[in-house]
Order: sequence, then structure tokens, then C-alpha cells
Amino acid sequence: MPRADDEHWLDDAAGRLVRPYTVSNGRTQPSTRLELLSMVMATGRLPHGQLEPDHAEALGLCGSPTTVAEVAARLRLPAVVTKILLSDLVDAGAIDARSPGPAAEPTNTAVLETILNALQRRL
Repeated sequence: MPRADDEHWLDDAAGRLVRPYTVSNGRTQPSTRLELLSMVMATGRLPHGQLEPDHAEALGLCGSPTTVAEVAARLRLPAVVTKILLSDLVDAGAIDARSPGPAAEPTNTAVLETILNALQRRL
């Protein structure tokens, strides 16, 4: 949900007006290996210093266990940019990440369809 101070960064027709490479400071690879189905959750520890707005929003979405894919969908950012944001938070100790289990193999279409249906219901 957009905040009031985000008004000038969002456009109903165009979406986000800030380019994804700006959000990730031009980085294209996360420092921590994360899969779309990796589970992330806040640890309760806050990183030192001030969080960037996108980092703070991502951290806010990790209050309960959630997948990287769901965080990306809620942030309306590409998955690779979301992985970079989340890996920054992992490096800072603000979130923990767990790899998906064997049932989450990328070729397991039943699991992928279940996730897609759940995301469509929530969005």
C-alpha cells in the first residue's frame, strides 16, 4: 500500500517512477543466495543507521514468514531487485532467510501453481 509521502514516486498508469537499478544502487547480484521460494522473516534486530525507504518497506513485509516472491509482488519490484534488498537486510542481521525445501523444486508445477493461485488471491 503506497504511503502518503510516496505520492510523487507512484503513477497510477505508469506504476513506480523510480527505476529498479536506482533502488539497488546499480547492483545486479544479491550478496546472499535467495530463491523465489526462500522464506524470509524479521529477526527483530534493526540494522545500524537509517534504512532506505525500500529496505524499510521490505523489512515491514517480513514480520511473519513469507517468500521472496511474495515480497517482490507486494513491493511491485523485479525479483532480482527484491533479492538485493533482502540480502542487504540479511547481511545487516535484520532478517533470516531459509532455503526452500525439496518440494519447492523449480520443476514442480503443482507447487508453482499453488503459489501463483495464492498470490493472485492476495493481490
